[in-house]
Amino acid sequence: MISVKIEDIKSFTSKLFVGEVFDHFLVKEVSVSTYNTFTIDGTIKNGYYSKEEMEEQCIGTYSTWTTLKPFCFSMVKGKRLPTSFRIILLMPEDETERFLSTKNIGFPKEQVKGLYVNIRYEDEKLTCITGTSVSVFTMDKTLDEEWDNGFKGFLKQNQIPFEEE
Repeated sequence: MISVKIEDIKSFTSKLFVGEVFDHFLVKEVSVSTYNTFTIDGTIKNGYYSKEEMEEQCIGTYSTWTTLKPFCFSMVKGKRLPTSFRIILLMPEDETERFLSTKNIGFPKEQVKGLYVNIRYEDEKLTCITGTSVSVFTMDKTLDEEWDNGFKGFLKQNQIPFEEE
């Protein structure tokens, strides 16, 4: 787990809320505080979509950032900045599998519950904190280290300046 401070908040939030840089991620949770606090649970509710819709549209357990981004953007845009927001993103299962295989990490995909990015804006400071979730106890930190490095590479690739905290 690492924490990075985003150096150019305006550019980052533009890429997050307007651009497509984060569109492939899934949404675990969103919380935006303005005049109220708005919370979104990214979990798809059983029964809302038919089986056919879920298969045709490749809908899984969580909504994509692409789907929720317009709602989230509507909460943060305007003359006043939000007092804070927190967005918990999750790498999709197929990308997690690809990540595990390309990095030769010794975890079976079934044991990796998630590769997360926690985006937090508060006190005019924006940070991203990486995290992993596995279903077994392990002292092996290879997955954590590879995910940390992978996320830093993602930021560099997308020209997002940051400073490790």
